[in-house]
Amino acid sequence: MAKARSTKRQSRALNTMHEKAFGLCAIGFVFLIAPLLAGSSPFLKPLATALRIPGGLALAAGVVLLCLHHFTKAKVAKSNLQPQTITSTPTSQQPETTWTSAVFAAIEWRRFEAVCESLFGQAGFETKSQSHGADGGVDIWLHSRNATGPVAVVQCKHWQGKAVGVKEMREFYGVMSAHQLKRGTYATTSTYTTDATQFAKDNGINTLDGKALLALIAKRTPEQQQALLAVAFEGEYWRPTCASCGIKMVERTPAKGGANFWGCTNYPRCKSRLPMVAALR
Repeated sequence: MAKARSTKRQSRALNTMHEKAFGLCAIGFVFLIAPLLAGSSPFLKPLATALRIPGGLALAAGVVLLCLHHFTKAKVAKSNLQPQTITSTPTSQQPETTWTSAVFAAIEWRRFEAVCESLFGQAGFETKSQSHGADGGVDIWLHSRNATGPVAVVQCKHWQGKAVGVKEMREFYGVMSAHQLKRGTYATTSTYTTDATQFAKDNGINTLDGKALLALIAKRTPEQQQALLAVAFEGEYWRPTCASCGIKMVERTPAKGGANFWGCTNYPRCKSRLPMVAALR
């Protein structure tokens, strides 16, 4: 409430500054063109000439005030989007000690991707991840010690409550085809639509939903499962990573009110944002 009142006061002050700036510019302009309006009149011409100096000063003051208004407005807008400092986990929930669906719900997309990479690493693959940016839909490339180049690809989708559709599956298959790869795995914390499942089956794509991932993890040794948990809950596991910049996002407050959201630290150069409730990728 206090922040809203402060924003309104700032808005009124900026509007007043804007009006005064245009007023001064208008006065200065009129004073400066007065000699043209006076023509050759012996009575008005001396007065019009005398108005040149105050006219020039008024116009200059108006221009300066307009510039000040512009920079002040930009500064206020930026201050209204300053990140809030978060020093601890936003909930009282402690990291899970065993593998359940609660782990997937607690971690952000980059931690999920890291878990998948470690999971395939435990299976004997050499992994190379594309952790952010335009990656062609592929998050992890799998390499074999006995082959040159990648032998398979893995797409990770940390979605909650949204099924992966056939559109996403076709895009993934397109990447596989472009690299002439016969093996691919699509891993998600969510589920798949019927069409997506059928498309994957028809094109040799292995699908792992949340339940299948937990079943696969359960086959690992207790030590390996704990190692995967350590990867999942590494660092600020709950704070999402900017997919464009690869750095942790920060909590921001909208300038015009509304729910807080995750924004990139590189704002305004990067305008990536995610909702606080469901940071999906």
